[in-house]
Amino acid sequence: MSVYNLMKNNAGALILHDWLSRIPVKVKYTINPQDAVAKKFEKKFGYYPDLNNPTTLNEKIQWVKLNYHNPQMTQCVDKYEVRNFIHEKGMDYLLNDLIGVWEKVSDIPFETLPQRFVFKATHGSGWNIVCKDKDKLDIATAKVNLTRWLHDNFFYHGYEWVYKNIKPRIICEKYIEPEDGMDLKDYKIFCFDGVPQMLFVASGRSQGQTHFDFYTPDWKWLPVKQHYPNAGDILPKPDFLPDILEIARKLSEGFPHVRVDLYVEKGRIYFGELTFGHFSGLHRFEPQEYDRLFGEYFILPEKVT
Repeated sequence: MSVYNLMKNNAGALILHDWLSRIPVKVKYTINPQDAVAKKFEKKFGYYPDLNNPTTLNEKIQWVKLNYHNPQMTQCVDKYEVRNFIHEKGMDYLLNDLIGVWEKVSDIPFETLPQRFVFKATHGSGWNIVCKDKDKLDIATAKVNLTRWLHDNFFYHGYEWVYKNIKPRIICEKYIEPEDGMDLKDYKIFCFDGVPQMLFVASGRSQGQTHFDFYTPDWKWLPVKQHYPNAGDILPKPDFLPDILEIARKLSEGFPHVRVDLYVEKGRIYFGELTFGHFSGLHRFEPQEYDRLFGEYFILPEKVT
């Protein structure tokens, strides 16, 4: 049995393990941030990125980590504070119902939560618990995971500055019931200076076979893969495509690059999240030429540090 399996039900032990494992990462970044970012990239791609004259989308995401520290971006990746950003845009209709927000796991009233809900850590990416049936939820394990996330800093996972100074909290939102009983219709739109240039549809998650399929804004399928395989079938052009593209335009205004995530269920569009570093810029596109082609859309801004 691994050391991790021995610790998996002990929040304190896991927090200590995480803290100790982060020490080399913190030291590397403190001594030389650019080298730390570049070597993490090199480990993933097998080559050292050109951070002085980046050309690919993934290289430019690394440049942003080091050179573009816009405080509004931090608000927008905070899963709780982004709600104020959406409100200021006059687009409250996109927001899912908020059940609660807590700074400590001990304050979460599990007994009064609805039968279905979603937990999200406000200060990271992928730190979610989707509960479809509270009677089947392993609450003890959920508490361990939530506690561990609250004591972690997502910045040290990929050096994305936007996450560094977020206040750690847990929010609970209403569970959105997929109309087909399978997956939420998940659309992720890549915008550059307020213009949607491509998007991908994530599907198959509930079956444990996630697929990504990339499309142009006028719904031409792109022969490119990233991290997950294509679904194999080209989806019909959705009637609501103009609506989600217009929403993406409004939410991306003023940002050199942001991915706008939206869900569509039963005729309603829901806001998902805003992401300024797709996959932290650490997953290759296949064929690789698309990394450069997508990078051409990204005109780097003046430095803000």
